[in-house]
Amino acid sequence: MHFLNIRSSALAVAMLGLAAPAYAQDAICGGLGAGGQWIGGDEASSDITTADTYQEQMALVLGGNDYVSLFSVSEGTDVRIEAAGRGAGDTVIDVLDSTGSIVTSDDDSGGNGASRAETFLNPGTYCMSLRSYDGGPMTAFVRVGRQEHEPLTEGAMETSSARDSGGCEAATPMGGLGSTVSGSAADSSHWSFTLDAPAQVSVTAENESADPVITLYGPNDMYIDENDDFDGYNSRIDVTDTLDAGTYCIAVSALSDDTQPITISVSEYDAEAALQSLYARGEAAPPLDGSVEVSDLGILESRIRQDVQATDDVKWFTIEVEDNSLLVVEAIGGGNSDPWLVVYDDLGREIGQNDDYGDGLDSMVMARVQSGIYIIGVRQYDSNNGLIRLLAERYVRAQ
Repeated sequence: MHFLNIRSSALAVAMLGLAAPAYAQDAICGGLGAGGQWIGGDEASSDITTADTYQEQMALVLGGNDYVSLFSVSEGTDVRIEAAGRGAGDTVIDVLDSTGSIVTSDDDSGGNGASRAETFLNPGTYCMSLRSYDGGPMTAFVRVGRQEHEPLTEGAMETSSARDSGGCEAATPMGGLGSTVSGSAADSSHWSFTLDAPAQVSVTAENESADPVITLYGPNDMYIDENDDFDGYNSRIDVTDTLDAGTYCIAVSALSDDTQPITISVSEYDAEAALQSLYARGEAAPPLDGSVEVSDLGILESRIRQDVQATDDVKWFTIEVEDNSLLVVEAIGGGNSDPWLVVYDDLGREIGQNDDYGDGLDSMVMARVQSGIYIIGVRQYDSNNGLIRLLAERYVRAQ
């Protein structure tokens, strides 16, 4: 295949990433499963509930694209989902249900840059989406199994307080909904809060210098959920199922510095605020109904350039592609600017996401696309403000 007016070295990497075979139906995980591969080799062998042992794959992540593994559970099952990069590879995983909603995410809970998520899944089909933390190419192993199966990773917090509910008996009370406290993980590894009435809750832990991990337990040390790196290095747990009145425990640990103070907050879950937060972080595509500010850059004939005064909240743009093309989108920073980039189609399916393409801090997404509307999100990776030059180019097949 030949393309006109294109940088050959960049396209070589892109086309390798696009050449991976697709074994899944387009409808799985809201469309994300279209490029995925069944973890057991085929659908029948990928039922983790009935598998004799864990299922594993080698994953090749290229060109800023995610690697997607598909699996299912035929009845409610406690599962362990892991990814470990080879060499210095730093993995990040998202686990999505059949509708494409994120069930859980993880960055470093496997230890040494590996990812590990342990959760209870109801019957259904699921996707594990793997990407490189820095957006660069990476080879990794992915593994999905039940709790009794051999783990792939060491588990960074396996012996720490964040995986040990035993400290809940001596947890420091912090009040009820609306409470905020601060303390280091070394001094205060467990906090408790009380619900006077049934409620949905959000628990946050903030201080990126500490890199906190939080685990939420219910009465009788019942595990509810865990999170690391929800927003940067900060952590957040949103419990959308209504919790009964009672006392709950938050176990806290720090991956970087356990002497740094961590701010812990408990509030009532706000579905609309949570949705707006997803849009602000670029983890979901905004609706094109005017409720979120989206700038229309028009039809992409060959090349569009747009300067963006960016912050750490995503700014959104749309372009229209009229013919099947190779779409190349770049976010180019200057000085201390560190851009982050994501591209969705108009149905909200992620086309590509990238940070730090190649040896620099600039970002690039390349994908073969059909005619349609595409949504581009760009932000600063850190909390700095700065100018980002957004570039979108379209390349067509040579005649």
